[in-house]
Amino acid sequence: MSANAVGKAKSIIAETSTFDILDSSNDPEKDDHNLDNGTVEPFDALAGAVATSKGDGDSDNDLDLYGRTEIDPVYRAKAHLLNKALAEIGMGKYQWWLFVAAGFGWFSDSIWPLVGGLILSPVVNEFHVSAPFLSLALNIGLLVGAAFWGLGCDIVGRRWAFNITLFISGVFAIAAGGSPNFVTLASLFAVVGVGAGGNMPVDSAVFLEFIPGTHQYLLTVLSIWWAAGQLLAAFVAWPLIASFSCEGANVCLVSMNHGWRYLLFTLGGLMLVMWCVRVFAFRLFESPRYLVARGKDEEAVEVLHAIARINGAPCSITVEHLRQAKASAVAYSKLSEIKKRNGKGVTGAAEKSIRETWLHIKALFATPRMAWSTSLLVLLWGLIGLASTLYNSFLPFLLASKGAVFGDGSVNITYRNTLILSLTGIPGALLAGWAVELPFIGRRGTLMISCCATAIFLFATTTARTSNALLGWNCGYSLFSNIMYGVLYAVSPEIFPAKDRGTGNGLTSIATRVFGVLAPIIALFANVSTSVPVYISGALIIVSGFLALLLPFEPRGKASL
Repeated sequence: MSANAVGKAKSIIAETSTFDILDSSNDPEKDDHNLDNGTVEPFDALAGAVATSKGDGDSDNDLDLYGRTEIDPVYRAKAHLLNKALAEIGMGKYQWWLFVAAGFGWFSDSIWPLVGGLILSPVVNEFHVSAPFLSLALNIGLLVGAAFWGLGCDIVGRRWAFNITLFISGVFAIAAGGSPNFVTLASLFAVVGVGAGGNMPVDSAVFLEFIPGTHQYLLTVLSIWWAAGQLLAAFVAWPLIASFSCEGANVCLVSMNHGWRYLLFTLGGLMLVMWCVRVFAFRLFESPRYLVARGKDEEAVEVLHAIARINGAPCSITVEHLRQAKASAVAYSKLSEIKKRNGKGVTGAAEKSIRETWLHIKALFATPRMAWSTSLLVLLWGLIGLASTLYNSFLPFLLASKGAVFGDGSVNITYRNTLILSLTGIPGALLAGWAVELPFIGRRGTLMISCCATAIFLFATTTARTSNALLGWNCGYSLFSNIMYGVLYAVSPEIFPAKDRGTGNGLTSIATRVFGVLAPIIALFANVSTSVPVYISGALIIVSGFLALLLPFEPRGKASL
């Protein structure tokens, strides 16, 4: 950073007073000048960037997704400064450690729904129950977790949810492994879902709020942990369930069927190891954007400087910059009552959590474009959640039943095939990270293409006449569905502003979990041995792909706020 830039910044701070900015509120042309080149410019000079606003009140800024009328102007001005501070700090040691720690959340979100399918056959053989009930219990837990952790993290912060969800999943998974009957297993497995359900809403917000805008594509690449979770779960399940399970339901004593219990013990223990890494080997700071949204500017600046020290990078932002940005935003928008209304922070936090949650929800529907965007995202998550849960939850069962028809439906071959399918998720995550940055395609185009390709391979599975053909079509489905989910998990938190991001992530997760609950209920009354669930899933995914093109915001090349 040059001495001239620092000198320029100091001179601007000295020459521009808060009184001058507020006094200019009667002149609209001067308002534009002050917002773009007044109080915001000192940190622009320090960070080596200049914000340019069009001033029309409706068009998007080149640096973010929103027009000035679409989110709180004070929060928007401060968030721009936070983005510049993160750009100055860069992608360093702290963020790469966070890539691993947050990745554990993707890992957990991936393995537990899959485990529900992996242990389904031995559990049904041992307890003689209807197959969909286990998936139903897990999805009810996931729904509760998504609502509780997602909506709650905008009220009390990200750190506590980030640090406790893996612990809940691990402890109750181990307990579920010792279940003496199916009711106990289903109840404990539902609590596992409560922990796992909070991972995606919270962890995606946490990671996005600590990385510079130039590296937002890594939020999509984080889905490699999702693929790794599938791979490890299948890898562990194969020898355990193949070696320690009953071959059928006719004679299946507990002593002959310990494989699924060993799997829960192993993966539950792994969750506790990951929890220990998060809590004791890595220190998560509270999100600076969350702190700013709560009016805690001093704490936000302290966090940014702490990250800069860890990375060995400069950080020039000060509390005064944030205060000046607020004054400029108030002057521009002629909302002098903002300070009074938001005395407890930019979000206008209420004393009661229910009322505050409602304020966050209202903010996500504050303008027609915001309302359209939020509604579409909720619908996308719901439709894809129903389609994927309906298919994925019963995929091992489908492979086994089809294999039996083809003459190779043994436990060993079924879980071998599941492991092969999981391997295809790794390149899917990497392809997703590459595709979302392509010009003219971006997030929306990648989501549409991957949805259509996923559905095509789903439909193709109905044409399989051999076990190997079925496996091949499912490999294609696994590849593109991992791309689809990688983009979907990233585009939602990128579009939601950070002050309401937990609530937005919670709403989308609730949608997918509600429809996830419906999937096993549908299976209770449908014949899953036919191709009907496949056709339903494929059709829903195709519809979702075309709905993605209607999203009004394209995050590619824009810094999230």
